[in-house]
Amino acid sequence: MVAEMGAGRRPRQSRPISPLIGKKLEYLGLGHAIALSFSGGCQVFIETPAHLQGPDGRVDVEPGDNPSDAFATLLGDVVRAAQANAAGELEITFDSGSKLRVDVDADFESWAVTGPDRFLIVCLARGELAVWGDAAAVPPAA
Repeated sequence: MVAEMGAGRRPRQSRPISPLIGKKLEYLGLGHAIALSFSGGCQVFIETPAHLQGPDGRVDVEPGDNPSDAFATLLGDVVRAAQANAAGELEITFDSGSKLRVDVDADFESWAVTGPDRFLIVCLARGELAVWGDAAAVPPAA
């Protein structure tokens, strides 16, 4: 076992999500998961509470039977920055200045980002990140 060999846990680091940068939010799907579709074939799926900080203040949005349509204010907005922070939360900043943060769940997957060239990042329980395709080639931020 790895634990028996004296290996410790590596500290988590933030991870840039560069395929989202410069992409325009074109579609919003509300339901048990919130789907954000961007130009260039990128998508974000949100399955836990999220927080949108915009010009009118903070709005908390939770997927489910009656989700808020607060994300509709982002339609047409362009992503300025995107990352998974060291805790595993997804953070997206838009050109308008609005900021979206998606929480981590202790027991379930929280969010996923897909993109072209088999780019896939999934936030697993407790903020652990699983990466596939081109996402695996992008090293965590220092």
